[in-house]
Amino acid sequence: MSPHLDGVRVERVWSAGVVVRIAARTRELRVVCPDCGRESARVHSRCLRRLADVAAGGRPVLITLSVRRLFCDGPGCDRRTFAEQVDGLTVRYQRRSPLLQHLVEMAGVLLAGRGGARLLHILKAPLSRTSVLFQLMRMRLPSVVTPRVLGVDDFALYADVYGTLLVDAGTRLPIELRSGRDAGQPAAWLRTHPGVEVVCRDGSLVHRQGIREGAPDAVQASDRFHLWQGLSERVCDIAAAHRGCLPEAVPEPEPAPSSSADPSGAADSPARRHAKRLFEAVHAVSNTGRSLSAIARELGLNRRTVAKYARAASWQDCVRRTAPRRSTSLDPYPEHLRQQWDEGEHTATVLHEEIVAKGCLGHCQRVKMAVAPLRRGLPIGTPRERPPSPRQVARWITTTPSRRGLHATEGLRRLFEHCPELKRTHDLVRQFAAMLAGCDAAGLSDWPDHLTAADLPALAGLAKALREDQAAVVQGITTPFNSGVNEGRITDLKLQKRIMAGRAGVPLLRQRVVLMAHLRRRYP
Repeated sequence: MSPHLDGVRVERVWSAGVVVRIAARTRELRVVCPDCGRESARVHSRCLRRLADVAAGGRPVLITLSVRRLFCDGPGCDRRTFAEQVDGLTVRYQRRSPLLQHLVEMAGVLLAGRGGARLLHILKAPLSRTSVLFQLMRMRLPSVVTPRVLGVDDFALYADVYGTLLVDAGTRLPIELRSGRDAGQPAAWLRTHPGVEVVCRDGSLVHRQGIREGAPDAVQASDRFHLWQGLSERVCDIAAAHRGCLPEAVPEPEPAPSSSADPSGAADSPARRHAKRLFEAVHAVSNTGRSLSAIARELGLNRRTVAKYARAASWQDCVRRTAPRRSTSLDPYPEHLRQQWDEGEHTATVLHEEIVAKGCLGHCQRVKMAVAPLRRGLPIGTPRERPPSPRQVARWITTTPSRRGLHATEGLRRLFEHCPELKRTHDLVRQFAAMLAGCDAAGLSDWPDHLTAADLPALAGLAKALREDQAAVVQGITTPFNSGVNEGRITDLKLQKRIMAGRAGVPLLRQRVVLMAHLRRRYP
């Protein structure tokens, strides 16, 4: 019935309620002593072992096995008697068959306590969540082989509680998970596991010191993603410091022409002007014989967008229909506001008080927004785009020029004409991007000096950090070593932590993360 019962003599199988019971006894064979290895067949006594097995037909199985206790006749053996074990069926002090024990352990690895207990209940092998976790913590971790390339990264376990994860960058398997993120964590592990040649890390000073203490001969490689991320954050800080210049990225709106002046329907809104620009740009290159994908890559647009504009006969066909303008409380008073403005009253608060006296119920902020075009010499109601945010400008600057859209390219051009600091920032970012793209760190020795000479406070700290960690940065740029596998394992670790409702400690996380990674290799 079951392959693991081939080593015993099954005497009876019957159903007792919802449980399938099996009565069996061991065969009369010679058994090896577990201490001296001498075979013995002299029986001392017999005893009964009750073993839980995997369910059969949706019913739990209980095996009652009669086993022998034998004498050990070895002259030099200290053990007088021993109980025989059946391969594949019994384990010393174990009340489950190895097959069921493996099922319990895998449920704990994959689903932890409560989830594993629910799955075992469905499989007719009920066990409490604490017992599942107990069996999980009893499992032995795979033996550690010192890797050639080691990845080091930290993670936030709880508020102000951190941990450190070590990963074998060659096999992409986690090695060790420890609490804390001080320099002593990687240093202690590296001392006890000599032979690491390359260590991948981020720009953390703590990791840098720990690796230097534990493995002074190992080559450190700073991750390129973290280098680019740190530069992008400083670009965002620079854009935030020049927030007053960002409205210059928005083009000045043109007054809406009358229908008699432009019977063909000229662009009279930002959306219509944008559609006209895209239509002209797509049709300027659509007759060159290139594919739509090539045109999309050149213009930084989606292929479907290029196809839509290439098929259109005019740009008006590509304009999305807008909902009709909703009426506001200021609709009866635009002429009054324009008249008062022409007479010299430019204070929005005073204008608001005048129209309130006439029965307007709108807020003063509406009046400020309504007279904003008048301050630029444009009629009331002229639409104007919202200026980009510092984060959006930083994204424009850090994006490769060939992948920028038309809107971003035009916005940066207008912005650089007004703000030379952002222009210098853009040039420095492109220099570093060229180093990363070409895996060439020849210009890295002079680039921190250029950061300092740019006279931008946000870049001064970056220049100092690069000088202190220049050797690791060079390795990160010129070699294929990176911390991508570290970040992937950190993401998996946080997922397992959330599955356990965020209450798992470092020992339990270590068991699950390490064992699950090896389990995925066996069952991809």
